[in-house]
Amino acid sequence: MALTSHDIDRIANLARLELSTTESERMLTQLNGFFGIVEKMQAVDTSGIQPLAHPVAAIQDVVLRLRDDVVSECNNREANMQNAPAADKGMFLVPKVIE
Repeated sequence: MALTSHDIDRIANLARLELSTTESERMLTQLNGFFGIVEKMQAVDTSGIQPLAHPVAAIQDVVLRLRDDVVSECNNREANMQNAPAADKGMFLVPKVIE
């Protein structure tokens, strides 16, 4: 998938960018280079290959260190609500932003 200069102009317009002719040509080259790399990656047959949970897992076993799921802090709701400009029933009240 190769982009054209018209595509670059449209993308710049959508992004509200003003690109000079030189910048537009450079962007066209860079984006087409990026899409070329993506096409090469998509051409690789990856059927039967398990995805990695971590990049290091390709060379060694990775053991995740998980901590116990325990409560470590007490309930400070009342103290936290003292800083709220407006609160009701333990919840912050905020102005309506969507009508």
